[in-house]
Parts: sequence; C-alpha cells; structure tokens
Amino acid sequence: MSLWSRLKPAFWDQSQDQPTQIINYRRLWKSTFGAAVGVALLPVILLGIINYYQFEEQHQLQRAELDHEVQRVIYKTRVSLAYFLEERRSALAYIVRAYSLPELGDSRHLARIFANLKGAFGGFVDLGLITSDGLQKAYVGPYALEGKDYRDQEWYKEVLLRGFHVSDVFMGHRNFPHFVIAVKHECDTCGYYILRATIDTARLNELIATMRLRPSADAFIINDSGVLQTSSRMHGQILSQFSHPLPPPLEQDQVVQAKSAGGLPLILGFARIEGSPFTLVMVEQPSLVLARWGLLRINIILLVLASVIAILVVIWRGTTNLVSRLYDADLRRQAVLHQIEYTNKLASIGRLAAGVAHEINNPLAIINEKAGLLKDLITGRDDSPYKERFLASVGSIQNSVKRVSAITHRLLGFARHFSVKIEIIDLELLIEEVLGFLGKEAEYRNVTITTQAQPGMPTIESDRGQLQQVFLNILNNALSAVAQGPNQPGRIEISIHTQADGQAVVAIADNGQGIAPENLERVFEPFFTTKGEQGTGLGLSITYGIVRKLGGQVMVESQLGRGTTFRVVMPLRKTPASANPQAANGQGLGASGGQ
Repeated sequence: MSLWSRLKPAFWDQSQDQPTQIINYRRLWKSTFGAAVGVALLPVILLGIINYYQFEEQHQLQRAELDHEVQRVIYKTRVSLAYFLEERRSALAYIVRAYSLPELGDSRHLARIFANLKGAFGGFVDLGLITSDGLQKAYVGPYALEGKDYRDQEWYKEVLLRGFHVSDVFMGHRNFPHFVIAVKHECDTCGYYILRATIDTARLNELIATMRLRPSADAFIINDSGVLQTSSRMHGQILSQFSHPLPPPLEQDQVVQAKSAGGLPLILGFARIEGSPFTLVMVEQPSLVLARWGLLRINIILLVLASVIAILVVIWRGTTNLVSRLYDADLRRQAVLHQIEYTNKLASIGRLAAGVAHEINNPLAIINEKAGLLKDLITGRDDSPYKERFLASVGSIQNSVKRVSAITHRLLGFARHFSVKIEIIDLELLIEEVLGFLGKEAEYRNVTITTQAQPGMPTIESDRGQLQQVFLNILNNALSAVAQGPNQPGRIEISIHTQADGQAVVAIADNGQGIAPENLERVFEPFFTTKGEQGTGLGLSITYGIVRKLGGQVMVESQLGRGTTFRVVMPLRKTPASANPQAANGQGLGASGGQ
C-alpha cells in the first residue's frame, strides 16, 4: 500500500455527482489547503530569502574584513622585520665608521665589540672583518674562519657594488639556519674593508610569533625564489619550496586570492621587506574562519525547511480534519433526510391504512346490520326448510364481520399513535395484539410463536402505540431470520418477566441464522442492513430510538447458526428523567437498523 493510500482523506475517492451532495470535497480540500499553504508559507519563504541574502552580504563583508586584516597584520609585521634588519645593519655601519681598521683588526678589540652587539641587540652569531683583498683578517665566533677568502662569493661582489648586503637564509657549515649582514666602509689610506655578521633566524621566528595568528592562519618568510626562510606550520620546513606561485616584484603590500591543493580558498598576503631578499607571506584559510557563517547559513536553511514541513503537516491535518468534519456532517445530513423521508413515508402509509380501515368499517357496519336483519326475518318463520342452514350462514357472516372489525380497530389504534401518550399497559396483552398482525405470516412460514409470561406480571406505564411498533419491528426481523435460517421448523419464543431491579423485560428469541460478530455492534446503526434491497436499515435504528425515548434499553445477543435474542428492558413507571427525546435522536441516528 502506497503512502498516499494511507494518508488520503476518506472523502477523496467519493463520487462527486451524488444528487444529495452539495459540496465537492476534493476541490474544497485543495482550495483550502492551497490557500492556507500560500498564506502561511509565503512569509516564511520571503523571510528565508531575505535572511539568505543578508547572510551573503555579511559573508562578503566578513571576507573583505579578512582581506583587510591580512593586509594590516603583514604591514605591521613587515615594519617590525624591516626595523629589525635595519637596526642591525645600522649597528654594523656605525661600528665600521666608529672604529679604524687596526682597531677592528685586533681580535680582542673585535671580541669586545661583538659582546656589546650581542648584549645590545641579540641574535648575532659571529662577527668578522674582511679587507680589500677579500680575506677575513679578524673573526669572533664559534668557528675558525680567520683567513677565509670571500673574493669569489656573490654576496662579496654585491656588497662592493651596493655598500651593504643581506643574504638569504642558508645552513652553511654551521648546519643551522642563519643569514648574513655585511657593510662596506671606504677609507683613504686602506681602500675599503667589510664588516660581516651572522644573524640567527630564531629572531625572525620570534618576530613572526608576535603576530598572534588564528589557528587557521600561517606566516613565514620566503626569498625571491620562493624558498622558505623560516619554518611554516602548513607549508613545509625552512629552505623548502613554497607551493604557490609568487606575485611579480612588489612595490607595496599585496593580498591575493588562491586555492590550496585540495581546492579550498586561500587568502595570500605578500609584503616585501626593504633592503633584503625577504618577503613576508601570510596565508589565511577563510573557509575555517567563515565556518560559523556557513553553519549559520545551513541553520537558516534547515530552520526554514523545518518550518515549511511543520506548517505543511499542520495545514494538512487541519484542512483534512475540517473538510472531514464537513463531509461527516453531510453524511449525517443525508442520513437524517433519508430517515425523515422514510418516516414521512411510514406516516403516509399509516394515514392511508387508517383511512382504509375507517372506510372498511362503514360497509362492515352495513353488512352486520343487514345480516342481523336477515337473522331476525328468518327467525320469525318456522316453515322454512333452510332455516338452520340460513342461521348458521348468517352467524358465520357476523363472526367474520367481528373479526374484520377487530383487525381494523387494532390497525386504527396502531396508526393513531404518533406522539408519546402514557397509559397503563399489560405487556402480555400488548404482545398478543402485535401477534394478531403477524399470526397469518407466521402460519404461512411454518413458524411457531410461543409466549410465556411471569405469573402476576405487573403492568407498566408507557406508550402503547410506540411499544407496538418496537415489538412489531423485532418480531418482523425474527420472522425474516427464521425463514432464512438453517433450522426447520422455525421457532420464536417470547418471555415476559421482571428482573432483579424491578424493571420489566420482554425477551424475543429465535432460532434463525444469527448475526455475524462483526455486524453485531452495528445492528442499531441507521441504514445498516443484511437484507440487501429488501431492507431499509431503519427498523432497529427506529426501535432503538423509541426504547431510549421511553426510558428503556434494548440489547441483543446472537450466535451464527444458533439464533438471536433481543431484550427490551422497560421501567415499570414512567419518570421525567426517562422521557428524554434526545436519547433516541442521538443513539438512534448513530446506530443501524439493519434488519
């Protein structure tokens, strides 16, 4: 079974062209559901779209803020690094100007100068003096480099041209990362000499650490070839190649967009450090920084979707419940109209039967009068040879007239009762009157009807005509059940007695076909019948309503193939509480007569 088959309302597949159906429920449901969905979802969807575009705007602003922050941070750090290099270059320039060549060539004097440099600035590893012949004349440091020839070194040639030189980071025979700052000084007597100092890159790392970057960011220094001059958390160790292409030579700080090897967006900031081969690089991963914005966007989408689903479910349930109530009300309206139509038909038949009975009484009176006259005439003559036979025939006519008269009077009495009229009733006599209508039919169907009354059975206060209708309906159903049942001959047993609480009980039991268990709870529902086209489905419903209106109860017990027993329990005395006409209207219309 499909999901739609389980969810669709009961009225969905009902015929829409019934003459008594005034509403197209499927169309009503669709229009109501559509209108409610439009009114309820339109603000939610508009709000979601507005929030989404506002989010996109905020997302772009946040991205621009990231770009600005990268540019600000690399600018501040570039200034610090440039100051760091310039400070040490200026210190070396001051020394070569402040001290003569002999003073710098004295190893002990140079050692004191080196100690002062380390104490004042820090980061210096060694210090050496190189004369115009390219040989290192004096050296202070952890290695024996005095006398080393630098004439063929590129940095030596550059410092001769520019007057100073800041080298790339290299390992050298020291086997730790360092770089060199060299300063040239010219003099009239000695030509020129160069003061060369080695700087530990740990001080560069310390300066980068002061940037206090986010966990999503990374910063390091590269040279003009893209080789890392400091270690990186995400892009390799020192002296490894930077994976991203370098921008053209920079005159100012630059922020560019790029993508990682995994396709994630990156923000790259480049800042050239003047007077050196160094370029400060900062890498920011905006996807990590903006993750909370992405989470916010997902939450907005999920919230809108959840709201839409909840609204649809509520509207579905509400619309289905509303239209189902209208549909049920329409069904009840049709049931009431059908019952009114049937009741009116019964009333018309009752009035017709009463009129027929009344018209029959007039010729019956004439027949009875003429028969009496004939009897008187024949009685006064003693010489007629057919006197006895004639008298017997007249007596038969008068007896037949009395019988027909009794039948018409009972019919008139039965048809006359349309409103409740309380009177004293002997239930045994009432049952006999009802059986008077059914005697011939029972005889025709070969059904034996027995009545057993409790000795000294008290009378009750109730409506004779309506009780006649109750027992007539039940006995008619019993005759039909016996005629269709497997047991022959048919038998109907009527028991009249009082129960422990003093109420009167009339039990009508038959040995007919019985009622199926699944139908037993529905026999008092209106228009429920097991007789097919021969039944109206109103007999037991009307019976139930009448009994409840008269303050009594009606119960049924049945077994398939063994018969059915109806019990009508009536109070002995009619009380105002028991005369509740709503009892009949409520239960009788909700329950089905069926037989």
